[in-house]
Amino acid sequence: MRFVSRLMFAAVATVCSLHSLYAQDLAPRAYIITPIHSNAVTLTYSFYDGNILFDGSVPITGATARVNLSVFSYFHSLRLFRRTANFTASLPYGVGNFRGTVMGAETNAYRSGLLNSAFRFSLNLKGGRAMDLRDFSRWQQKTLLGVSLKVVTQSGQYDPTKLINYGANRWAFKPEIGLSRRWGHWVLDTYSAVWFFTTNHDFFSRNSFSPGTNSQHQNPMGAFEGHLSYDVKPRLWASLDGNYWFGGRTSLNGIENPATLQRNSHIGGTVSIPVTKHQSLKFSYSDGAYIRYGGNFQNVSVAWQYSWLGRPN
Repeated sequence: MRFVSRLMFAAVATVCSLHSLYAQDLAPRAYIITPIHSNAVTLTYSFYDGNILFDGSVPITGATARVNLSVFSYFHSLRLFRRTANFTASLPYGVGNFRGTVMGAETNAYRSGLLNSAFRFSLNLKGGRAMDLRDFSRWQQKTLLGVSLKVVTQSGQYDPTKLINYGANRWAFKPEIGLSRRWGHWVLDTYSAVWFFTTNHDFFSRNSFSPGTNSQHQNPMGAFEGHLSYDVKPRLWASLDGNYWFGGRTSLNGIENPATLQRNSHIGGTVSIPVTKHQSLKFSYSDGAYIRYGGNFQNVSVAWQYSWLGRPN
């Protein structure tokens, strides 16, 4: 009983730390360019509340999770090969409560700590030459095409003797291509990406339940994302958001579990409101539209951003 209960929390922790941060991201206007030397600091608070669906892969019912996630991010734009490029670094911290019933016994756990930090580099390929503020103010967007690479590091808090960890003890890489097209006040964004994961060679190891060393691996996972947004006026806009991700079967010590195949989708909305010349607020909400395996979460997020123009590049 105790071992099965611990297995439940392994699945819950994986769903919350990886799916909510990586696969379930809804990021409207991710490829819209800014003047070079643009900087922004963003503080985001997100609340995740929902159920965990295991599709019969483990004997668990009523699995739920509530996670409070705070993220500090820094953004900087620059010139590269005469094109607009940008770099974003993010550091998340999470506090979560997990509950579930295993064979009639209710079990719960509490965790807090740093999640894996993430870094994203994006480069415009079409429609977005590098511009200073004066040229940018005269420019009008039509079609933008860009590529990006997001890297999630192996930096989160992790204890291999425990199954509940906010860190995943592995790296993740997300190459992506994004298209943004404007028609007057309307903007359509579409992204296509693939997640690649390194192997966790020290998963739930060296303890009384598993004295040896275990290896956990996850197959690549495809992801699609779309956003339709409307500009009310400069810096005041709203969008409808949706995504779909699939794949990502996991295996333990080389044995794959077919029940962990994901085919999931989220929908939501985002509103961005300017507060001052340098500050803005962003509110977003999303919910599971179709969840086959993993976290069926509702998410509410509030972000404060302070932006300015300046060096170093």
